[in-house]
Amino acid sequence: MVVRKLLVQMIVLLSAVGIIYAGGSITGTITFEGKAPKMKPLKVDADPICVANNEIAPKKEWLILDENKGVKNVLVFITEGLNIDYSPPEEPMVIDQKGCIYSPHVVGIMAGQQLDILNNDGTLHNIHALPKVNKEFNKAQPRSKKKLSVKFEKPEAPFKIKCDVHPWMGAYIGVFDHPCFSVSGDDGTYIISDLKPGEYVIEAWHEKLGSQTANVTVSDSAAHQDFTFKKPSKKK
Repeated sequence: MVVRKLLVQMIVLLSAVGIIYAGGSITGTITFEGKAPKMKPLKVDADPICVANNEIAPKKEWLILDENKGVKNVLVFITEGLNIDYSPPEEPMVIDQKGCIYSPHVVGIMAGQQLDILNNDGTLHNIHALPKVNKEFNKAQPRSKKKLSVKFEKPEAPFKIKCDVHPWMGAYIGVFDHPCFSVSGDDGTYIISDLKPGEYVIEAWHEKLGSQTANVTVSDSAAHQDFTFKKPSKKK
């Protein structure tokens, strides 16, 4: 996403020369090092409606890179350094099901915030969330039910949701007691805003490539922290 990348670069540049106060932002880019595996097509032909709802045949989503190997769908969040109590926003987070694919593939949400799961496919889905801290649920969503609303009341590390009708469908949700998180965009960039000056620990989480942490100092200018992931070595 060119506009997003330009925005990140502008914030960093202007903050560095003291033109604006970035409100305690942390910005960065997630990149992949090495030869990237090819994402194989998803076998969605078990349901003709899934096929009809996709103009382009969908592929696996566990590693999406741009031309510069920027990694999409990395969840970046603060783990230490926040000393403020936050209330969940009234605006719900939304996950859509279209073409029998979850969109977005990775989301962050606050504990107690409403999550709306939409069904725009005109076919039966079955939402099966697999948290370990929050309560697991398994709910059918027929084509007549366009919206299913749920809440997760406790913070929890990212966990998977899936569809028991369409086994290729999967997405990940991280639940937080604060709003200081971000999911990397198409070009691998992220922004965490509205941080007070101070010392923070941030974590970058990827569904297959693992997690990395970094210590970041936020001052009157935007802090910058990049992460580089590699393909895990095969187990011997």
